[in-house]
Amino acid sequence: MNKKTFISLSQPPSKKITVLLIDDQAIVAEAIQSMIGAEKDIDFYYCSEPTQALRKATEVAPTVILQDLVMPEIDGLMLVKYFRANPATSQVPMIVLSSKEDPKVKAEAFALGANDYMVKLPDKVELLARIRYHSSNYIRLLERDEAYARLEESRNLLNAELAEAAQYVRSLLPKCLENPVRTSWEFIPSIGLGGDAFGYYWLDEDHFVMYLLDVCGHGIGAALLSISIMNVLQYQSLANIDFCNPATVLQSLNETFQMEKHNNMFFTIWYGIYSKSKRELLYASGGHPPGILIVRSGDHMEDPIEIKTPGIVIGGIPDVYYQNAVCPIQPNSVLYVFSDGIYEIVKSEGGEMMRLEEFVKILCEAEQKKKGLEYIMSKIRSINKEENFIDDVSIVKFVFS
Repeated sequence: MNKKTFISLSQPPSKKITVLLIDDQAIVAEAIQSMIGAEKDIDFYYCSEPTQALRKATEVAPTVILQDLVMPEIDGLMLVKYFRANPATSQVPMIVLSSKEDPKVKAEAFALGANDYMVKLPDKVELLARIRYHSSNYIRLLERDEAYARLEESRNLLNAELAEAAQYVRSLLPKCLENPVRTSWEFIPSIGLGGDAFGYYWLDEDHFVMYLLDVCGHGIGAALLSISIMNVLQYQSLANIDFCNPATVLQSLNETFQMEKHNNMFFTIWYGIYSKSKRELLYASGGHPPGILIVRSGDHMEDPIEIKTPGIVIGGIPDVYYQNAVCPIQPNSVLYVFSDGIYEIVKSEGGEMMRLEEFVKILCEAEQKKKGLEYIMSKIRSINKEENFIDDVSIVKFVFS
């Protein structure tokens, strides 16, 4: 943020001082005007009819009100109460003027909202000092409120842009598929919008591509980079790359998206190729949480298998080599691929960070109960201490027939 946008307390107020005097005696108005009339930084207005005081104050927008306590038609203390109840004048400084020094009247005036009390006619030097003091504080209050309003407007605009960006990311995500690979997914953008993206498609009749990536950081920048990477993968636009070879895909992504060329942003990724004819999964990962493979044989469920390979984040260091691994896929096996935002949450009980092992237990529990992603997300929300997720949450479920 540019330092010039801050309001310095040493700077003079930008709004001109405006005094409104409410007094039924014209001689008092003449005396007050003679004291401040020569001051170039002060505008003076006078209202002799107390019943018109609220209308006049709304009209001239004073920075300080001088008001007599003893007037016909309306009690001065009651008028103070009216000013404080009126939204347009509720915070305008009020200096009440009285013909005598009365502690009880003073106390009542202050209790009703008066800011100051002076016996008329006051000394010129003291009057000007109090006018400037109260006006300066009020102007600072107006400037602060205006700054807060601009900040709130900017925040609302940013939130709207983030929501629009999140909706755009969601529109690019794939539709759910049926056999031979049944898919379902959940995508919950964080308040600040992160860099999650995922996709899957049949590369040919035999090979099924699946991937999930997570760009570091939050905001539109992270989302835009994730969209760029997703488009590269979706349209196979890496030159001379075999997209059936996960390791070479990751190596090419690493060279293409070096962080110094992309605002110091890097990303993690899990990338796999399922061969329908061989019933095997070839995969590689770069700094990403493992996929979790759950194999079922009737009602029997084997221990979950972590599907990942060694490999650092994409874009961090050039000339990095990634490696493939292969895993057989039994009929009715289930593979979960997800971003770390789904389990890196603070638990409501104990205040500790949830561990990957705990999340895997929830996945296994869902499979045992033959529940879907709705069950998993419900469990995560019940554990999460925060109402919203601090990072994007993405999870894709693949069921192999």
